[in-house]
Amino acid sequence: MTVITLPARLSSFRANTRSAHRDPLWVRPSLAALLALTLLMYLWDLSRNGFANDFYAAAVQAGTKSWKAFLFGSFDSSSFITVDKTPASLWVMEISGRIFGFNSWSMLVPQALEGVASVAILYAAVKRWFGPAAGLLAGAVLALTPVAALIFRFNNPDALLVLLMTAAGYAVMRAIERDRTRWLVLAGVLIGFAFLAKMMQAFLVVPGFGLAYLWAGPARLRRRLWQLAASAGGIVVGAGWWLLIAELTPAADRPYFGGSTNNNILQLAIGYNGLGRLDGTETGSIGPGGNGGSAFGGQTGILRLFGSEFGGQVTWLLPTALLALVALLWVSRRAARTDRTRAFALLWGGWMLITGITFSYMQGIIHPYYMVALAPAIAALVGVGAVALWQEGLGWLGRGTVALGVAVTAWWSFELLDRSPTWLPWLRWVVLVAGILAVIGILAAGLIPVRRLGRAVTLGPLGLSLVAGLAGPLAYSLDTVGSTHTGSIPSAGPQLAGSFGGFGGKGIPGGTGRGGFPGRSHAGTGSPGTGFGGFPGGAGAPASGRSGAPAGSRFPGATGVGGAGRGGSPGGGAGGLSGNTQVSSALIKLLEADASTYKWIAATEGSQEAAPIELATGGDAVVAIGGINGTDPAPSLAEF
Repeated sequence: MTVITLPARLSSFRANTRSAHRDPLWVRPSLAALLALTLLMYLWDLSRNGFANDFYAAAVQAGTKSWKAFLFGSFDSSSFITVDKTPASLWVMEISGRIFGFNSWSMLVPQALEGVASVAILYAAVKRWFGPAAGLLAGAVLALTPVAALIFRFNNPDALLVLLMTAAGYAVMRAIERDRTRWLVLAGVLIGFAFLAKMMQAFLVVPGFGLAYLWAGPARLRRRLWQLAASAGGIVVGAGWWLLIAELTPAADRPYFGGSTNNNILQLAIGYNGLGRLDGTETGSIGPGGNGGSAFGGQTGILRLFGSEFGGQVTWLLPTALLALVALLWVSRRAARTDRTRAFALLWGGWMLITGITFSYMQGIIHPYYMVALAPAIAALVGVGAVALWQEGLGWLGRGTVALGVAVTAWWSFELLDRSPTWLPWLRWVVLVAGILAVIGILAAGLIPVRRLGRAVTLGPLGLSLVAGLAGPLAYSLDTVGSTHTGSIPSAGPQLAGSFGGFGGKGIPGGTGRGGFPGRSHAGTGSPGTGFGGFPGGAGAPASGRSGAPAGSRFPGATGVGGAGRGGSPGGGAGGLSGNTQVSSALIKLLEADASTYKWIAATEGSQEAAPIELATGGDAVVAIGGINGTDPAPSLAEF
């Protein structure tokens, strides 16, 4: 049998699949099936999540009632305070709500569509240089990543963030192909808009994108530097137009920027949602002692992502992606500077490494669903690394690399599944056996002439490898789709004993969803007249009606939330981190009386205390004292 080295095979494979009109007949039906199944999975029984994170749901509802709330990302329709993020992700859901009316479906369907679009764009990016088979596998890996199945059915900002970063990666690849400055500028604009979705997290992909073009761009070095400067200008334009509006609008004419300490949007971006996340100094952190990282994500370190809090969310194929990255860099070590294999590795590998290392060592607030930012990069590298399985005449070095990747994937999937030993206990053994047989088949194919066994030499190990690599994340994703998720800290997959998921969710008394937090109850446990944090008239205080309002104020009374929460301990938890908290019908009836005559119908401590009231009253504005975590200096006592 002719032995062909891996670099030559990759180069040949790429050259033979460059033009779309040469695609085999199976490509378009396969892509249509992938996107249709992804859409079906993300839309399946979507309403079971209700309003999901009611903090963002209340903000979406507010944006459908007020254009001012829409523009600034206000939490309430009277624009007292904003959410603790820039508002781009809300805009998509709010536009849908304005067209179709605000409800769970109009809010969550755009998130599902963003997931399908992310899969389609990743397919297009991988397929463009490495063919449709690699593109389809990359798209499938992204679609079946458990945390993707969670977040593309949820109303957190990460769905839009992932879509925009993936689209920016595609644009950089197009720029590398033909020295097109406009594609680099487009990538910058997309990253800038991603900043408006989740602030500085969007910038984690920029070093990999910049390095890939600086190294592999077809133009001379001076022009490449100028083009990267133009791309940076695109970032400024993509994010700067809204930041300029936010900075130039007088504080009296806009809401307080929630999460900031001085009502400044740049301080929010650089502090609470920026550098503070790295060193744990963000003001208003929900972790003990103001440090959320170690409390929620386990100890920092290089193995943090593989721990019980994050492992099952995204790391099923992370070892394989790392191996693929090393292999791509190795086979392109002697290639020309503009070699696309190396460029691809720098772009998507840089994304994966920088984001992964940041998540591993950041000491501030970090949650399991953040891991969705790793999914496109992992999927892209796995898709390209697996093209070797479609090649005949693979050399022993390449064949051994593929076998090692399958073996590591099967072992790690077994380990992840073993963390929930009573959940589908047979599955981990199926995965392990499939991996062992796949490795045997891959190695045996190098000893048996292809003409004797035909396609079985390729398709047999390929099918077993897919079982070993995708059965685990598929099962986790289906479990995620089939479970209710609410609250601020959702996580994918089955409940794990002793993991982060123990903070609330399936199997936790008092909650049907996931994502709650044990702690102080909303349900009137305080002494009369004493609120959740000791504020007069807060949660736990009897509703006082208009008589509780300060003289001359627009507040009919400061009141709290009654009832028990879903998605955590009864009544929710610290800072109102439960989702879809039930509100007393008697309280709602009282608050709705003459509600149209008030700018705000109530005041509570914290946005998540106020969110259930806003949702239950159809969007009547509530003053959220202290913002999302109750720590923002708004309003002052005099202002109240």
